[in-house]
Amino acid sequence: MTFAAPWLLLVLLAVPVALAAAIWFERGRARYAVTFTNLDLLASVVEQKTSIRRWVPLVLFLLALATASVAVARPQAHVAVPAQRATIVLLVDVSGSMRANDVKPTRLGAAQAAMSAFLDRVPTSDKVGLVSFSREPDILVEPTTDRDIMRQGLQLLYPDAGTAIGDGIAVAVQVALQSVAGAPRNADGKVPAAIILLSDGAQTRGVLQPLQGAAKAKSAGIRIYTIALGTNHGTLDLGSGFGGGFNGFGSQRIAVLPDPAILKAISQATGGQAYTASSADEAKRAYRTLGTSLTTRPGKREVSSWFAGAAALLLLGAVAASRLWAGRLP
Repeated sequence: MTFAAPWLLLVLLAVPVALAAAIWFERGRARYAVTFTNLDLLASVVEQKTSIRRWVPLVLFLLALATASVAVARPQAHVAVPAQRATIVLLVDVSGSMRANDVKPTRLGAAQAAMSAFLDRVPTSDKVGLVSFSREPDILVEPTTDRDIMRQGLQLLYPDAGTAIGDGIAVAVQVALQSVAGAPRNADGKVPAAIILLSDGAQTRGVLQPLQGAAKAKSAGIRIYTIALGTNHGTLDLGSGFGGGFNGFGSQRIAVLPDPAILKAISQATGGQAYTASSADEAKRAYRTLGTSLTTRPGKREVSSWFAGAAALLLLGAVAASRLWAGRLP
């Protein structure tokens, strides 16, 4: 917590002053009590003064004074505030290996569910676009604030052959730049856009290499956040969904391993962050985290009213306790 006017915390000096005044006043009352010759009356006065309850009103009053003094200094809490980010492009690998079911129901199915949940967390004022890639990139949804159109686009994702990561990044960069054309850059010099790249394998097709695509994103001032989806136990039956065979040799089962190293290199090259997901829940968690981090930024909110309200309640408590137990104000 910080303070907009920290020098006003000097008002807290009123608390020890008030405490000293209360102690001096109580001692004066004790000196006055010894003028009585009635010992029974004096004993009742002493017993009353030794009661802990007599100090409750004073403690509440001092707490109210301290809380009100803090409120005067205009305390500020650190909170998350909406970020000035206009566009997020979801870049999705739809290569044949996304059919693998080591991530349930399949890698692609888990990705679709995670991206759908991501749409629920992104403010409606932010644009979201969808670009898929296999042997070549495909723009499925231009950046839009219409979440229904985005969800329809997610249903169009279908696995194909090839993994052109570099070309996919290049297209996603173009889509993002067109969406934010004319918008001022953020305070960090980046354009108000980001790319979230999900893939489960290494590059096998395309003109640009992955880091060449990353260089284009870096030059454009766009960060890429990556998610490596899949496990080291993923396999794919090439006889299923590939025309009954592969290269004329019939059904064949191969391992399809994720490549988190290249995705991490892409994110590091552009100033983004890399995630790994070996289950549907981890994929959702990664998108959930990104949905928060990409759409908010650290900020401050003045909470003087909170302290003022607490001070008022403490003061009311002091008055009530004083009338109930001491028969007077603190």
